[in-house]
Amino acid sequence: MTFLRSVVGKLWLTILLLVSFVLFILTIMLLEFFQNYNALEMKKDLTNTAEKIANVLEKHPNEKLPLGLEISWEIIDKVNKVVIVKNESEIYYSPNTDNSKRLSLTDIKNDPKLSQVFTKDLSVEKISTLAFNDGEKEAKYSIIGVPLHLPGEEKSAVFIYQSLEVMQETTHETTKFILLVAGVAIILTTIFAFFLSTRIAAPLRKMREAAFEVARGKFDTKVPILTHDEIGELATAFNQMGRQLKFNMSALSQEKEQLSSILSSMADGVITFNRDGTILITNPPADRFLQYWYYEMGGFSSDSEAIPPEVMELFQQAVDTEAEQVGEISFQGRHWVMLVSPLYSNRFIRGAVAVLRDMTEERQLDKMRKDFIANVSHELRTPISMLQGYSEAIVDDIAESQEEKKEMAKVIYDESLRMGRLVNELLDLARMEAGHLQLTMEEMNIPSFINRIIHKFQGLAKDNEIHLFAEIENGIISISFDPDRIEQVLTNLIDNAIRHTPKGGSVKLSVTSEDKGIMIRVKDSGSGIPEEDLPFVFERFYKADKARTRGRAGTGLGLAIAKNIIDSHRGHISVQSKLGQGTTFSFLLPRK
Repeated sequence: MTFLRSVVGKLWLTILLLVSFVLFILTIMLLEFFQNYNALEMKKDLTNTAEKIANVLEKHPNEKLPLGLEISWEIIDKVNKVVIVKNESEIYYSPNTDNSKRLSLTDIKNDPKLSQVFTKDLSVEKISTLAFNDGEKEAKYSIIGVPLHLPGEEKSAVFIYQSLEVMQETTHETTKFILLVAGVAIILTTIFAFFLSTRIAAPLRKMREAAFEVARGKFDTKVPILTHDEIGELATAFNQMGRQLKFNMSALSQEKEQLSSILSSMADGVITFNRDGTILITNPPADRFLQYWYYEMGGFSSDSEAIPPEVMELFQQAVDTEAEQVGEISFQGRHWVMLVSPLYSNRFIRGAVAVLRDMTEERQLDKMRKDFIANVSHELRTPISMLQGYSEAIVDDIAESQEEKKEMAKVIYDESLRMGRLVNELLDLARMEAGHLQLTMEEMNIPSFINRIIHKFQGLAKDNEIHLFAEIENGIISISFDPDRIEQVLTNLIDNAIRHTPKGGSVKLSVTSEDKGIMIRVKDSGSGIPEEDLPFVFERFYKADKARTRGRAGTGLGLAIAKNIIDSHRGHISVQSKLGQGTTFSFLLPRK
């Protein structure tokens, strides 16, 4: 394709098409001429031969007929076939006629054209398709019929026929010859085109290659000056252009590298605007800012020239007031602080530069700090209030009997245990999230481990009139995990299931085998978890509706700790629940 787009290629293609068109027309005309000429000559030859045979037979009637036939067979060519009809009972075929390819008297009489030899005593000619009983396909034959006047015979005739394949062979040979001439013409045309390429197109090709090299940044490329004509002058101008481009690009490249290094090394986003608000330069943090905004608007095109309206408003204020402007913008869950300053060209403002600082992490840390303080304060407020109230009752001698004092002391003891449990769980969760959780992996027997856990909770289940049982799939024997940590997970899940299941309900602990490990499920028939609360059950201090919790309330940290333990085992934990239909907690322990 590259050659065809070149000057030489177009010239070669033009000459080639011209020669091909002329040869095509000439071929059609010659073939038509030769075909008509051959057909006419064949018809004349066949007619003359048939008339000669008729004359010979008419001169040798009756007893001399065998001699006339012998002379007739000498007259015909090898490709001609002759049928001599003396009468309906005497028909003679030329010796070169195969028995399977004979033109029968029936075929002649059934043909309206050929039968005119008998009925109208006329010479006839016809091109007909004949199909013989030798399995070959139908072929076209030229058939000539001449009346034969023999003494005592009324319906006599001579028929000679020849296949048109002979004429077609002549046409094929002519076509081959013309194609040979066309091939020679095409070769000569190609040689002529390449000769032109060495004289005219070679300098142009070198200039084209040099131009591509310059486009790739190789400004040292020079074009050799081979001639002193217009092409040579063009090569000289091209070389001068390359030297000037190299100088200018070197200067621009140095400035661009300095600016790019400064912008790329900045943690803050930088956007430079033209006077009309068009974006000129951005750095990677600014690109990310714009991508977030494009996505927020429903698109994701980095070629868009649109900018957030808040940034445009600050830009207009900075240009109008010629003073720095500060603002904030939030979308896609991220927060940015913007500082827009005007840019000057001599004494005129030519645009502005916006500096964007991503404050998302700082805001999140601040929110986490506030939430943590609020949650811990909320969890500690109740036990501290109870400790204070009951201790004041004991100090003020409100409790008169010894039993009342013991009851108050027990409440104080329980609340102190609750506070200690909250602090310990906070410390455990902090160590886990900091990556300081150390697992002691052991190969544990699953049936005995599960039965021990079930046995531990049987007393609590009986007290609450709940049926607690386990189902272990056959074939599960052992797997490697930290038994203390997994027991902590199961303790939390079973304890939650018992506390949220009404009397008469059931809690089932099932163990099944999967491709990647074993799946442990804790399913209860309790009140269930609302759909809007399901995404948050594994967060710290999360508690569902406490009105559904029977007995002592938890700290809201158990499921968060359980999730961290399962994650440390490279597994995953999930929950499925519907109100009034119970809850199922599932976690996978991988084999490796």
